[in-house]
Amino acid sequence: MESLQTPAADRRDATPAPPAQEPKPRAWPWYLAAVVIATAVTAGAVAASSEDTSIAAAPVASTSTTSTTTSTTEAPPEAPVVGNASVEAPVAIPTQELMLLDATQVGARVIPSVVTVQITGSAFNGQSTVLGTGSGVVYDNSGHILTNDHVVAAGSTYEIVLADGRIYPATVVGTDPSTDLAVLEVTALDLPPIALGDSDSLTVGDPAVAVGSPLGLDGGPSLTVGVISAFGRQVQTDPETILYGMLQTDAPITSGSSGGALVDSYGRLVGITTAVGVSSVGVEGIGFATPVEIVTRVANEIIAGGSASSPFLGIWPQPALEDTADGGSIPRGIEVTQVDAGTAAADAGINEGDIIAAIEGQEILTFNDLIASLRRYGAGDTISVTLDTGQVLNVTLGQRPSQ
Repeated sequence: MESLQTPAADRRDATPAPPAQEPKPRAWPWYLAAVVIATAVTAGAVAASSEDTSIAAAPVASTSTTSTTTSTTEAPPEAPVVGNASVEAPVAIPTQELMLLDATQVGARVIPSVVTVQITGSAFNGQSTVLGTGSGVVYDNSGHILTNDHVVAAGSTYEIVLADGRIYPATVVGTDPSTDLAVLEVTALDLPPIALGDSDSLTVGDPAVAVGSPLGLDGGPSLTVGVISAFGRQVQTDPETILYGMLQTDAPITSGSSGGALVDSYGRLVGITTAVGVSSVGVEGIGFATPVEIVTRVANEIIAGGSASSPFLGIWPQPALEDTADGGSIPRGIEVTQVDAGTAAADAGINEGDIIAAIEGQEILTFNDLIASLRRYGAGDTISVTLDTGQVLNVTLGQRPSQ
């Protein structure tokens, strides 16, 4: 596995990275890996390994599992049906139903909405067999299943195993390698969609529960409990793959859990589990999930049109620092070192030398903040960009040019 390093690809704004002036990310003494796909069928082994920005997007490693389990637990509140043309994400749990759930209640609410994604193929005898597995999350009543791109990239034919044991063939609606997300579709009826949460409402130390289908084990999804450890992590999973704005958790995430659910104490989805930290001694107990705000934007675009847009601002950024009274320095935003002609930034009046302080009211202090914020919106969306002078500009994001 490769150690962390800055990708060589072009990294302008939503794709990340400015010219040479931008400091390179510090190398960590451990690796970031996707919760890898297990080739358990023929070898019985489970490996581990796993990306983003609007830049290069190699599929991340995946997960493993082949579980089936009958559940009589309580399903989450019913969500509206999502059509292929007009997409409306599942609704969150109504306020009047909110209560702090213990792990038992979270499991009862969430497990029915988590599935096993079986990657199928032909064995040596020509018979169809399971080559590896990952996890997925029921997104709506129309049969759409959320998972990771690296899970889908590991095969070409798929089956979904529901928590109640039903098995359905699945087709790929679309994928977005830059965010390591994918949407599958099945014909199953009476699917219990997961309720959506809000990662912005969380704080470090809040409870976090991971639900997935690890290690190819029979018996259905499993649940592990931890806390939200950090926000806004930049996770490089291979030399060409970086994910931005990731949630960090210590809830154990194992091989086979890629594409599973990270939920809050109310059983609401706050992220899709994607990667784990790995050092020379093995998995370090650090897991990462793609925030629900990015997940829903990408999923809705894929369901509506088969693919997700790649938002593009059109600037070359570098960190803006200011001196402190005691001789240190502190981030104050992102300085624009260059604006590409004909892009969203140029059209909105962003100029070289401007310092971006916030997007849609969210403070922007680092390059990671910038990309993670942009990934919540699609090409064509209009967002507010606040400069350090207090000026607010309305910017209609463009589509990242193909490379």
